[in-house]
Amino acid sequence: MTLPTLRGRAAWIFAEENFDIDLIIGIKNIKLTDIDELVAITMCDFDPDFAQKVQKGDLLVAGKNFGYGHPHYPAMRAMRHLGIAAVVAESFSPGFFRGEISMGFPLVTCPGILATVSRWDALVVDWSDLSVTNESKGGASLPIEPLAWSEQRMLECGGLTGYLRDRLSQPAAA
Repeated sequence: MTLPTLRGRAAWIFAEENFDIDLIIGIKNIKLTDIDELVAITMCDFDPDFAQKVQKGDLLVAGKNFGYGHPHYPAMRAMRHLGIAAVVAESFSPGFFRGEISMGFPLVTCPGILATVSRWDALVVDWSDLSVTNESKGGASLPIEPLAWSEQRMLECGGLTGYLRDRLSQPAAA
């Protein structure tokens, strides 16, 4: 099994290094659990109309160490609910990376991505080719870092729970 190719627009570009994802919903809101409340405040400090502009399948693009800080889940839960399909970043904070992959949410490590993408560019993430292509800029491609086998399987199984169910359903090796 392989991961499906992702096609979407760059709905937002977080150019800062060490971006704390709690800023997506505002630090004072990290304990909210109601998805409608979360979606209503998502990105309000950056673009008050973000929720109306984003489309299912859109991608987020980010700089180095995206997800820095405590790996709280409400911000990315809201992004998933809005239809964001993945984050393509120069690099990720390790805790954020592990947490989101275990939720079944694709994170794509692509050094150099910030220099090649503008907001709303059409991007293609090809897992089999290990590349991100910017179709809006003449098809320029960049290599992505491959996922570990377990990370890929977690994404294929929809997250850690599906991955563990799959592993437990397999006969034990001799």
